[in-house]
Amino acid sequence: MTRTFPQTQPFELPSSLQNNPLLSFGRGIPAYSNIQPDHIAPAIKYLLKQAQEAVEVATNPETASTWEQLVEPLEDASEYLGRSWGVISHLNSVVDTPALRSAYGEMLPEVTAFFSSLGQNLGLYEKYKDLHKSADFRKLNVAQKRVIENSLRDFRMGGAELSDSEKTRFGQIQDEQAILGKAFSDHVLDATDAFVHAISYQSELAGLPEDVIVAAADTAKQKGLNGWAFTLHFPSYYPVMQYSENRKLRQLMYDAYVTRASELAPHYGNGKLDWDNTNNISDQLHLRHEEAKMLGFENYAALSLAPKMAKSVDEVDLFLCDFAKKAKPFAEKDWQELCEYAKSELHLIDGLQPWDIAFASERLKQARYAFSENELKQYFPLPKVLDGLFHVIQTLFDVKIESTNLPTWHTDVESFAVKNATNDIVAYFYLDPYARPGKRGGAWMDDARGRRELPNGEIQVPVAYLVCNFAPPVKVDGVLRQPTITHDDVITLFHESGHGLHHLLTQVGSLGVSGINGVEWDAVELPSQFMENFCWEWEVLEKITAHIETGKPLPRELFEKMILARNFQNGYMTLRQIVMSLTDWRLHSRLNDKNVPGQSALELSRIIADEYNVVPQAEISRWINTFTHIFSGGYAAGYYSYKWAEVLSADAYSAFEEAAKLTGTVLDKATGLRYKKAILEVGGSRPAAESFMAFRGREPSIEPLLRHGGLA
Repeated sequence: MTRTFPQTQPFELPSSLQNNPLLSFGRGIPAYSNIQPDHIAPAIKYLLKQAQEAVEVATNPETASTWEQLVEPLEDASEYLGRSWGVISHLNSVVDTPALRSAYGEMLPEVTAFFSSLGQNLGLYEKYKDLHKSADFRKLNVAQKRVIENSLRDFRMGGAELSDSEKTRFGQIQDEQAILGKAFSDHVLDATDAFVHAISYQSELAGLPEDVIVAAADTAKQKGLNGWAFTLHFPSYYPVMQYSENRKLRQLMYDAYVTRASELAPHYGNGKLDWDNTNNISDQLHLRHEEAKMLGFENYAALSLAPKMAKSVDEVDLFLCDFAKKAKPFAEKDWQELCEYAKSELHLIDGLQPWDIAFASERLKQARYAFSENELKQYFPLPKVLDGLFHVIQTLFDVKIESTNLPTWHTDVESFAVKNATNDIVAYFYLDPYARPGKRGGAWMDDARGRRELPNGEIQVPVAYLVCNFAPPVKVDGVLRQPTITHDDVITLFHESGHGLHHLLTQVGSLGVSGINGVEWDAVELPSQFMENFCWEWEVLEKITAHIETGKPLPRELFEKMILARNFQNGYMTLRQIVMSLTDWRLHSRLNDKNVPGQSALELSRIIADEYNVVPQAEISRWINTFTHIFSGGYAAGYYSYKWAEVLSADAYSAFEEAAKLTGTVLDKATGLRYKKAILEVGGSRPAAESFMAFRGREPSIEPLLRHGGLA
């Protein structure tokens, strides 16, 4: 089989659309910078028509229920639509403009309606059932069989067995949820972008690192302000909370941050609170519950488990509660120590307030371990970190990563090719590293294109987006300085690269289960969290560090302090994640026909926090209103999967620790290749539990995670 980067269309384009960049890239890479909002509607309407025609052919009685005649043509049309729509969704996340947002929103209901109707198409469902029962099914390979089995499940979950009247309502629910999810994300982005706080006097900047001050001056200049300006984008916001000695500034920034997209948020001059997500949350929860009941489930949490490893609602709830009990004694100790330090050393007269926590934690960490996060940051120039990350990947998985020159959507974006041992290109990926206005916060990996064996035998190589929001480079004394990132940022980069490797190194040829596709949602974080472990290894840090001024690698003495501080406050940080997970889970599992009338998402989150957390929740905090993971990011009734998969990833990494005792290195190629073969290459072509067993030879154990986290 040849691996190609074909540029041909799967169908002929009319002359009026041949120059549309959303259509003219075929199976290649789009010219992102050429895509304009007015390209969107014509391209998507055309692709919707093509996809619908493919459905009609597939459901025709003359079409045989075989892989070649039923599945492949339908996959071709729907994949082309999905990838073009994915480009638009991606641009909406990374270079948002009012015009792009409007064009995206215009077509969102139509795209949602098509994919919803696909899942409800009884004729198509019958065809897939016929294929599943046929002799041809037994001739399919493992991945193809898994695609068919998953498709039958998805048809049932998509409402194919509902009555015609129920299908109409079910489709409306999907449309409404898609619109609400987009609105939720838009509100968070708008509220984040709108806030800016300017400072005129240098004395108000006490405690802030030099690069933060320089960045604030650049922000002020960009916004036409004097002095220094701070925003709610994380690279601007969090250093204020962590280092600023100006308590009033910390409180002002904190108040703005935790009230974003809520009824308590400032008006920002727009004259109305049109970014308040409170009703959006309620509407989404009720729509999800209605969807679950229509499909015969008690609640949405039960529905969500259909494609997951966990078997029951109670199993997940018990897993989180037991984890909380293990972590709480450590969390209580962490909190008590921080409160005592704040009282005795920081002399906070009114006690430790929410806007003091990050500041007090950083001061306590410096006092206890004799280093600061800012000191550590100077050893992590982003180019050096990338070189070190690529060294880890190349050593473990026998691939090469080379810079390439693919079309991009912003000047900050870099592109890379992944090659195998025989120098064939097996994948491409993009890295979009820096925060900027119009770019959604957080970090993520997304599927730009999946690996697939085409009908002509060629391999469509996968492409991924790796997106982060690191602080951009700044000029110091007129010279552009290499961007440095925090160690937490390093962990984030390794985390997203783990997702990327899962997508890019797959050897599966069936799109529905190649890479991350078809992987159980509560196992999808295994490869990402697995990669985080290398950020704590001396042999890795030696290669990813070089002081921004001296070029020297991280000193061993500072590394030892890092290791001592690794689990600093991990008890209460673990509880924070569990509170978020339990809030998500119980919002989706406790909403039933006997739901407590009038209990809001905020009230439930407070009840859970009061029971499990040790850090008091601020009265004004509306963190739930910006919980994009579950209200616009696909993690609804799935946030627990971070902790669930962390058990798997820590245990998987323990195999490398065991190998290091024999070989002297955690970058043991033999173990890396076994992991690659058992986990990364198979994607979703078999159950995640089987993949884990293939690698470790046994069931997963929680012991490595407790040990790594200092909770044993």
